[in-house]
Amino acid sequence: MEFEKTVLERVNWIKEILAEAGAKGIVLGMSGGKDSALVGILCRMATPNVTGIIMPCQSRRNLGEDRDHALILNEKFDIQTLEVDLTPVKEAFETVLLPLDANQNPMAYANINPRLRMICLYNYAQRRNYLVAGTGNRSELTMGYFTKWGDGAFDLNPIADLTVSEVYKLLRYLDCPEEIIKKPPSAALYDGQTDEEEMGIRYADLDRYILTGEATPEVKAKVDRAEYRTEHKRSLGRMFPR
Repeated sequence: MEFEKTVLERVNWIKEILAEAGAKGIVLGMSGGKDSALVGILCRMATPNVTGIIMPCQSRRNLGEDRDHALILNEKFDIQTLEVDLTPVKEAFETVLLPLDANQNPMAYANINPRLRMICLYNYAQRRNYLVAGTGNRSELTMGYFTKWGDGAFDLNPIADLTVSEVYKLLRYLDCPEEIIKKPPSAALYDGQTDEEEMGIRYADLDRYILTGEATPEVKAKVDRAEYRTEHKRSLGRMFPR
């Protein structure tokens, strides 16, 4: 990867999208993780008008380590920081939704978090005439490891073609704080959650398959099955044909 070239291409791409949309800036959710860090840095290189919103929602990690790392990143790269605690909103939703179904599916409730965050981001974007930047990488998109209408919603995503391993390389090139690079990737939807454990696959194996087509039969089957099963998440939904 030619680091300088790929960074410049993405920064120019962001500038072009802003100009085409007549938008004044960009807003994104700042999770304190690797993906939002890279997207935040690239957007800030394209425009001074970038707001990173920290949106804790029940998880202790949201309110601690992740918040701290987001603040460090935003300060280093001069990204405006706002913070909105969505915990009381999530708790209200849980209460309101109880009569719908007696089945307390944990993931159905966990996925409320990213959907609330996206409501917050689009509300802010509409107030400021900003665009919402997505932060999903190619590895996660391939596995369908994101929430439909949550972190899967965005106006532009400058890292959608980058695997996790490529994201790490660019972060080191751009001098991202080491504490963000070193910590295990996690969506932090609930305490103790990590991406690799939940997906049941190592990013190194996943990225190798994506980039080279090489994988053990077990990894290949797992990735192919996940990509097929989650295809609906990568589209806007099926519409009746005219």
